[in-house]
Amino acid sequence: GMLQTLAMAFLGTIAASIISIPLGLMASRKVIESSLTRFIIRRFLDFIRGVDILIWALIFVRAFGLGPLSGVLAIFVADTGTLSKLYSEAADNADNKQIEGLVSSGSTKIATLRFGLIPQVMPIFISQSLYFFESNSRSAVILGIVGAGGIGLQLSERMKAQYWDQAFFIILLILIMVAIIDRLSRALREKFIGE
Repeated sequence: GMLQTLAMAFLGTIAASIISIPLGLMASRKVIESSLTRFIIRRFLDFIRGVDILIWALIFVRAFGLGPLSGVLAIFVADTGTLSKLYSEAADNADNKQIEGLVSSGSTKIATLRFGLIPQVMPIFISQSLYFFESNSRSAVILGIVGAGGIGLQLSERMKAQYWDQAFFIILLILIMVAIIDRLSRALREKFIGE
């Protein structure tokens, strides 16, 4: 159950991070100049973000049945809206000097994005994704309680059967898992981004 919970959090976060990069860049004024296109993309992201992860989980449990697939999809959809918003804000706040230097030397739009914008925002993207993985490892437990599988489902079953000693042991395992993920995430952030 613990591995299933970790897999749900990892797969949902990775998929959301990958999809959020192009969506976030398309929602940025430094990438897309058309305000109508940005407006449509941003309202779509607002809609996704406006629905809570538990509601997405209930929708996917109804659509695909009980199990971890519903949890992965709920994390994926909920995180896509939030990460895309954060990525677009990071792109909007990037330094213009590198971009202007590339444009003045005749770089194409793609080359300007690749060498002027992406290197500036990628550390922020990695940091945000790692934070969301930490958060989703806790959320996946709650999603399990509503039927998305993992350790949360086992915790819910133990509590319903009033096996309090087993429920307490599962809670201890969850706390240890979250502490380990927090340490690993901090180490990865320091490796890729620095202090």
